[in-house]
Amino acid sequence: MDTLAIRSIKAGMAYFALVFGAGFVLGALRVPFLVPRLGERMAELIEMPFMLVVMVMAARFIVRRFGLPGIAPARLGVGLLALALLLGAEVLLAVMLQDRTLGEYVASRDPVSGAVYLAMLALFAAMPLLLVRVA
Repeated sequence: MDTLAIRSIKAGMAYFALVFGAGFVLGALRVPFLVPRLGERMAELIEMPFMLVVMVMAARFIVRRFGLPGIAPARLGVGLLALALLLGAEVLLAVMLQDRTLGEYVASRDPVSGAVYLAMLALFAAMPLLLVRVA
């Protein structure tokens, strides 16, 4: 493997870890403090802008830290690897820890906050590429 491929894999793993870690912390705050007062939908929607800031900061960091070139395949590959890791972790947590099937987990998502979440996943995957002019 060439050095760019190795850097890209490390960058994807780091990007996943940073965003997943922040999401885990925010979720640990959201569930006990916001959900009982505002409901699941509002609590998730309130969390989304914070996650967007985390995604931008994490993507900017990994692009600089790993010296990712401004070419689309390299940056999109990093984002897609991070997305695959994120979806794998989420499915694992939903199925294993919450004792649900994948179908039950998907069906339990709120239609409004779930749709915004899907858009956020697309942004998460694309963010290293979208920052090509910024970083």
